[in-house]
Amino acid sequence: MKTIILSMLCLSIVEAAPSARFWRALHLVETGGRHGPVRGDGGRALGPLQIHRSYWMDSRVGGRYEDCASLAYSVKVASAYMKRYAPNSWRTGNLRVLARIHNGGPKGYRKASTLGYWRKVERRLNDR
Repeated sequence: MKTIILSMLCLSIVEAAPSARFWRALHLVETGGRHGPVRGDGGRALGPLQIHRSYWMDSRVGGRYEDCASLAYSVKVASAYMKRYAPNSWRTGNLRVLARIHNGGPKGYRKASTLGYWRKVERRLNDR
């Protein structure tokens, strides 16, 4: 019985995910909460979370790039991307690192240029 409970605890830790509040904050920062095939970054980003084609490809999520127009699909893509490039931050819920990677790529958490983005996300996380 102890083994089963311990296994369940380990699974829940490994599969931890950011809350809906985090995804809402990213959505608001990226597109002001708009839905659909929103284009940004000179037409190079698509959808509510502004996913670039290379980001989508790196996520290894099945489907088509055009599916990024859907918020649910974009969250799936971003989740896979974050789990791939920041598995420890995903497990521990380090939203700062995850947001900065979303904005700046696999090593985005190291880039000074992503700090301002994180501050915007953080403000949205603190909104009530």
